[in-house]
Amino acid sequence: MPEWCLRFGIVPLANQQPISREEAAAYTEQLLALGTAHSIDRIGVAPAATMQRARETLHARKSLGLHDTMQFTYRNPDRSTNPQVSVPNAQSMIVGACSYATDAPPAPLQLSARVARYAWANYYESLREGLGVVSDALRADGWSAHVFVDHNALVDRESAYLAGLGWYGKNANLLINGAGSFFVLGSVVTDAPLVVNERPADDGCGACKRCLDSCPTNAIVEPGVIDAAKCLAWLVQKPGVFNRDYRVALADRVYGCDSCQDVCPPTIRLGITTKPSVVRAWVPILQMLEMDDAQLLESVGQWYIADRNPMWVRRNLLIVLGNIGSASDEAVRNAIQKFCTHAEPMLQAHAIWSAARLGLNQFIPATDEDPTVVEELRNLPEVRVG
Repeated sequence: MPEWCLRFGIVPLANQQPISREEAAAYTEQLLALGTAHSIDRIGVAPAATMQRARETLHARKSLGLHDTMQFTYRNPDRSTNPQVSVPNAQSMIVGACSYATDAPPAPLQLSARVARYAWANYYESLREGLGVVSDALRADGWSAHVFVDHNALVDRESAYLAGLGWYGKNANLLINGAGSFFVLGSVVTDAPLVVNERPADDGCGACKRCLDSCPTNAIVEPGVIDAAKCLAWLVQKPGVFNRDYRVALADRVYGCDSCQDVCPPTIRLGITTKPSVVRAWVPILQMLEMDDAQLLESVGQWYIADRNPMWVRRNLLIVLGNIGSASDEAVRNAIQKFCTHAEPMLQAHAIWSAARLGLNQFIPATDEDPTVVEELRNLPEVRVG
């Protein structure tokens, strides 16, 4: 008989014996305490039933094209909203949240591009470890248990909402009660009959709409609804030509965007500050543009890069160079000149855009045979002022 059965004097469901609510509650509290003892900041339990609301929302927004070409949980909404697809006979989900509210380091002196806060360090590591301990305990007690962190098998925000950890903000992020939205989320899906949350958190945004007002591309088309085709956090990951309408708005960002969270009152006032040993909030633009493929991918190891193709990182860096670089800087001029004649048309096209932004027209070819480059030559931007 599993250890937990001996502790509580009961028989697991596998033997088809009922477990009282008191016994299940005691076991649930023990598991939650185990999670908080292993670096999980907030933890709760959600039912492992179909997440019907999230399913309907994903299908509706997908039908409207609001997902753009984003996949992840949009790839198969029916799967991503049904925990029992991944864990047959699942009854509950232990949902954990770990903070990534790290104090911002000073900007470096060298020309650098900004990284979104959630990618400053490997914040998912402590979440995986904490949920892993909980999962191991469940398995040792004879239950099935599987950890899902940053995984398209589950809509993690809805799991956390159902577990009572927080509410949906107008920027569509989950705001943890009393702590804001700087959190990574994950779950342990199990067939253990735990006591689940029965009351979702109340809305805490009220009339505040700072996130809507601060979005640099107006991607929050209505409270809680994001048009991915306008969202910089998605556009930096999306393969292909970066939409010209949003290149200037990208500013100095190379990966992710924190604008809607940086102005959120609960997030900036109540965040649980964490202090990872290594933080990288900025990356050196010119140095990274000199790296070979292997070096570049190693330097951005924890970032999501489509097909692990370093071209998308270089594309973003070239846009940032056009936004913040100086035409009087010889190193900037050399980088622009190099990529304006690059063998890869995608990189050549974005370098041409940056050259025009910096007024470096001498590096822009008069014509080209590649359609991507030709289209760029037909839509050159005005010279940046300031």
